[in-house]
Parts: sequence; structure tokens; C-alpha cells
Amino acid sequence: MRSPGKQPVAVLPATELGGPTWVPVVQASPGWDRVLLPSRPNRATGWIFTGGTGHSRLQIRRSSYLIRVQVGARKLSVDDSGRSLGTWTVAVGAAGTPTPVGRTFLLALLAPPRPTYSPLILPLGLHSTALSAFGGGPGTVGLHGWPDPSVFGRAVSNGCVRVPAAALHVLSDIPLGTLVLITQ
Repeated sequence: MRSPGKQPVAVLPATELGGPTWVPVVQASPGWDRVLLPSRPNRATGWIFTGGTGHSRLQIRRSSYLIRVQVGARKLSVDDSGRSLGTWTVAVGAAGTPTPVGRTFLLALLAPPRPTYSPLILPLGLHSTALSAFGGGPGTVGLHGWPDPSVFGRAVSNGCVRVPAAALHVLSDIPLGTLVLITQ
């Protein structure tokens, strides 16, 4: 919804990419929460009704984690309640396919049955600004591993953030819906 109490313009699905949909609340109002949406345009928000009866499927959880990506510095850091869990050098989008900046969130955790470049892929609620589609999907940007460590510290991807195995291990334990701040 564009504002609390107005006519709905879309439906937030109960599942995304095979798992439950978790979205971060960015503003609260009595009976309503404004959430980040996993859709274009990037950083889009919508209001969901949280008051009244009949909404027992809605669950509210809190995440103490914060993931930060500094594109220019090519760094990813993870904090838990303000305590650093680590900072890693990563690969980011190339000049023609940059990593989009802004506030987003962990949308899903995928473990491909036959991984080619990463044992885990963490799609974000963010899309490429250069590609309308990629790999058969809508151009979703994600965090994932990479088998060749020589890419770390470089701008070489199609917009995703390639992370070392140690970072991927930490990221794999972070709850879906956790905020990700990507800055230049």
C-alpha cells in the first residue's frame, strides 16, 4: 500500500525463492508497518497491515545483525549488536554493471544442489541498475562466494558482491530480513 489504510496495490508473497518472506520494518504506525520490498525500483517500500484479527500468519522478529558493503573500499563487514564479527575484502560490480547502493536486506539463502561458483547464494532485496535480467531471473543482486580469490579487492562482477569463504560462513547464520547497507 502507498499509505496506511489505502487500497492495496500489490501482495507481498508468503514465500520468496523457496523460503519464507522476511522484510525489514523501516517505519511503524499503529496497526501498520512500512517495509522494504524485494522489487523494482530499488529501495521501494510498502505498508502492511499488522493490526486487527485474522493476521496470525504475520510474524515479527528482530535481528541484531547489520551487514555493510562499502563499494569503493571493496569491503564487507558484519556486526551483531554493534560488535564486529569481521571485515573482509570483496569483489563488487564492474563499471558497466555496478553494485547498486542503498538500504536493502537479505531476501533468501540458497544452497544450489550442484554449485558452480558458490556453495551458498544470498539474494538481496535489490536489483541491478544495468541489467533487467540475469541468469534467468530478474537481475537480483546477491552476496556469494567465488572460487578464485584473485577477484577480491576488484570491481569485476555483474553487480553481485563476491565474498571469501570465511565471510560466507558468517553470512550463512544471519537471519533473513536483516538490513544490508551498501554505500559508495
